[in-house]
Amino acid sequence: MLERGTLSRRGFMTRSVAALTAAGLPAWYAEQFFGASARAADDAKKPGSANGKLNIGVIGVGPGPRRSNALYGEAKRFKEQVNFTAVCDVDARHVDHAVKQYKNDGYEVKGYKDFRELVTSKDVDAVIVATPDHWHAIIAIAALKAGKDVYCEKPLTLTIEEALAMKKAVADTKKVLQTGSQQRTEMGGKFRLATELVRSGRVGKIQKIECRIGSNPQSGPIKEVDPPKELDWDMWLGPTPKVPYRLDGGKTNCHYEFRWWYDYSGGKMTDWGAHHIDIAQWMLNADGSGPVALETLEAAKPYDKGDGYNCHATFKVQLTYGNGVKVEVSHGAGSTAKGLVDANGNPRKGDLSGGENGVLVIGDKGTLFVSRGLLLASDKEIFAPLKEDPKLYPSRPTNHMGNFLDCVKSRETPICGVEVGAGSVMVCHTATIALRTGLKLKWDPKEYKFDSAEANKHLARARRGDWKLA
Repeated sequence: MLERGTLSRRGFMTRSVAALTAAGLPAWYAEQFFGASARAADDAKKPGSANGKLNIGVIGVGPGPRRSNALYGEAKRFKEQVNFTAVCDVDARHVDHAVKQYKNDGYEVKGYKDFRELVTSKDVDAVIVATPDHWHAIIAIAALKAGKDVYCEKPLTLTIEEALAMKKAVADTKKVLQTGSQQRTEMGGKFRLATELVRSGRVGKIQKIECRIGSNPQSGPIKEVDPPKELDWDMWLGPTPKVPYRLDGGKTNCHYEFRWWYDYSGGKMTDWGAHHIDIAQWMLNADGSGPVALETLEAAKPYDKGDGYNCHATFKVQLTYGNGVKVEVSHGAGSTAKGLVDANGNPRKGDLSGGENGVLVIGDKGTLFVSRGLLLASDKEIFAPLKEDPKLYPSRPTNHMGNFLDCVKSRETPICGVEVGAGSVMVCHTATIALRTGLKLKWDPKEYKFDSAEANKHLARARRGDWKLA
């Protein structure tokens, strides 16, 4: 969101547009993005609804680089519209930290250990879910059924079964759900512009899209130790199998590092894949759908001794869509792109390597690459002003949390509503299943089934104890 400070509006606009242009946007689009951002900044200063401020509870908090801290920072920008009333975490250290942090910002919050108490509290209207992935669906569905609107971090679910359950819960409750795939709104608008250009035919008929998402960290064996006394390890595991707590230096099977264990996440396939595969879906106008065939083209053997990170270090999975387009998802084994230029026609210094994180679109008339820091194409004309707005979404949100709050008031569907979030994460899961089974698969994106009984075993997972998708 733009912050004007003491600059005059005209001076602020000039400097902001110049900064956006310097960041890689064509001038015409920079002005458009600035206008949308300025309107969002003005809206953030408006008071809440007639019923007062929206009371928000945050589930999954903590010190350090927790995603919840970033989401809290975004939400509190809308200080005239939101109030924080509750925080929850299974680690008492995190709860204590958050209660103090929020109090310093002027919010009196109640700390909880059990999310079920928070989502049923009358002092909470909406929840932010920023827990590890294996908890997303259970918590979000419980919150929806308790009458709360939900902002849930990506990847939206751990399994395809959970994604379908999330869709049903939103449909049944009519509550608002936003998935935290913020590339559709933020990042200076680069991904939206790239999608508009592709959808407008600027690179011709799409032949291939490459999603370069990075390799998975490796650990080897990690020591089994007693969990910290403040951490309810059994509750952290929740629906997943009972296993020892592990910690060795910075490597663990718990906070943050859970991402590199298939038990709790999907590695980079659902971490960065939930961002870049989501953009490929958007570019293909395939929201709510997916590929019809999948094949693993290469993969390193994963660590399989059970006491360390078990996600494949390197990989390349090919997804084929019904229109023949191939989407390759890899750790960084993409094509080298030569002769790319920025929006001003300035040539890139050197070739774009196949390991550059981002999305490369290859069409029969041109090539386009987009990442959080780059927007490049094979010809400057690809960036020429669009004659018609492709209308990817009714409005042009530039703040993901702001879009969620707007939709809570309007009861409209957010830019990353459940159809988008569940649809994109299911594509991530199909790719993970192809990678883990090593099978060449056909997928029915309407029936949500593979042509393989072995692969279909991975559509859902057993849940430990009494944990169910409520």
